[in-house]
Amino acid sequence: MKLGLQLGYWGAQPPTGVADLVAAAEESGFDAVFTAEAWGSDAFTPLAWWGRETSRLRLGTSIVQMSGRAPTSIAMHALTLDHLSGGRMILGMGVSGPQVVEGWYGQPFGRPLARTREVVSIIRQVLAREAPVTNAGPHYPLPYAGKGAVGLGKPLKPIVHPLRADIPIWLGAEGPKNVAQTAEIADGWIPIFYTPRSAPMYQPWLEEGFARPGARRTRDDFEIAATCHLQVVSGAAEKRVVIEAMKPFVSLYMGGMGAKEQNFHNAVFARMGHAELAAQVQELYLRGEKERATALVPDELVDDMHIIGTAAEVRERVAEWESTGVTTLLLSLRSADEVRRVAEVLG
Repeated sequence: MKLGLQLGYWGAQPPTGVADLVAAAEESGFDAVFTAEAWGSDAFTPLAWWGRETSRLRLGTSIVQMSGRAPTSIAMHALTLDHLSGGRMILGMGVSGPQVVEGWYGQPFGRPLARTREVVSIIRQVLAREAPVTNAGPHYPLPYAGKGAVGLGKPLKPIVHPLRADIPIWLGAEGPKNVAQTAEIADGWIPIFYTPRSAPMYQPWLEEGFARPGARRTRDDFEIAATCHLQVVSGAAEKRVVIEAMKPFVSLYMGGMGAKEQNFHNAVFARMGHAELAAQVQELYLRGEKERATALVPDELVDDMHIIGTAAEVRERVAEWESTGVTTLLLSLRSADEVRRVAEVLG
């Protein structure tokens, strides 16, 4: 199983020490480095900035928010970075959620599956460069001829010849229909909160997508890139400290990353069998009682979601994740020494 370094998105300030992290990942045999975006830093710029010092690592986004750019703009970013990196780009995308899409980007969130299908189709047309890019819509009509149009829109092909027509497109997907569509039209899947225990839930959804007429991949050549925190500890006492430190992140996504009426992350926990817990955490979190919400998160859930243990336990858990079909672990690591230590333990 391959290892990816997950840099994520920035907090209040740009992170420090990232260049050392990326250099250690390159030297230690990691397969890829990934960046993300929410409503602050973007995913493409840090990938280009820190990726420029690499020669082997694949460079991926996990994930680019589709509503933040026109599909052709996303394709331009991808083909540009693919050229600059010598063919190492992985384009990871997702629909985000209604609070971000409508509140930050000022775009409608409705019909996310149909929009995703159109975005992927347009990007593949750009990268193939076989004909001027067109799309009948209704979400991303090309050429645009709707309200406010002057009627001069012209189908275009990219000026730059893409280095690869088959830049891998991985999709972030959570629900049954979205996961099935991802298996049908994408090259890989970036699940959130994936665990070996929850893996059986996803298998029928994936199989449905692979079985659809014209499906792009099969299970044998489809990538699953699961994000988790991996940490090698000395024993049970240190593991307990790490688990406690991870709980606020779990409660944030379970209770605070979305509206009460529609929180896709909360729904994932419910599908995993934690519906009552997810509802309680969300209620407290949205009331501003974050500490009480975090205190409800059980150790067992955090332990299931992440890989924390002694070197022997980590190797055993990684093998367990791999046995469920995960092809890449996207790891959030804090220092170059941690990167080297993980590579040594799993080497």
